Amino acid sequence: MKNLLQNNEFQLDEILFENRNKNYGAYALRNNADHILTKSMFLGIGVFAMIAITPLLINVFKSTEPIVTVPEPPPFVITEVNDPPEVPPVVHVTPPAQTNVNTIDSRLVTPTRNAKVETVMPKQSDYKDAVVGIENVIGEPPVITSNPPVINTVPGNKTEIGPPKPVDNSPKTRVDIEAKFTGGIDAFRNTVVNKFDTSVMDGTSETVRTTITFIVEKDGTISDVKASGPNSDFNRQAEKTVKAVKGKWIPAKLNGENVRSYFKFPITMQFE
Repeated sequence: MKNLLQNNEFQLDEILFENRNKNYGAYALRNNADHILTKSMFLGIGVFAMIAITPLLINVFKSTEPIVTVPEPPPFVITEVNDPPEVPPVVHVTPPAQTNVNTIDSRLVTPTRNAKVETVMPKQSDYKDAVVGIENVIGEPPVITSNPPVINTVPGNKTEIGPPKPVDNSPKTRVDIEAKFTGGIDAFRNTVVNKFDTSVMDGTSETVRTTITFIVEKDGTISDVKASGPNSDFNRQAEKTVKAVKGKWIPAKLNGENVRSYFKFPITMQFE
């Protein structure tokens, strides 16, 4: 029997269950509570340990060998081999027959005493249709061909070597800088009026108009003077007057170069 003095709770149970059946019921539960709790604690620890160690056991027994996949070999393809191309036969070209070319022996003569053969030096005119050599050969005159490079000078101080470019010498209607008379257009107009012979229009009391068209050349002269007006006499006198005007023009410029250009000059006069 347990010592009642050592456990107060046990003493209380003995007092409560005195003269009662102690083999079952609350007395038995209270009396065996420590044993049951200890057993439950160890059982719980065991279950938790099993749950924790299960993944480790699975990894240990699981196969760790890598799976090697062997690729299938490519299909065997048979390539048809074509016959080698035929090599054309070698054609031997016969060089043209060589003709003798006029050759002059131009070696200096070494003076010797009692020379058996007297060598006469060739004249300067003999070199005209002959080549220089070490012996005299009579044959055909030499043919000398040369193709010197053509040098084209372009704007910007650049030099190009090649075939000459075609020169556009046609009169221009559109230019960067128009042609100008050296003294100005007013000076040109006054000169035309002063030189115009009005006697060709005597007896005509009307206002006559025409337009003079001419080409200002690259050197400042004019050409191709034509008048287009209703009065032929007035047109002829206007052309004659414009041609007789002294003084040069400043040619028109296109892309920095002097070019030929058209110039129109209207003339209107009133006669009484």
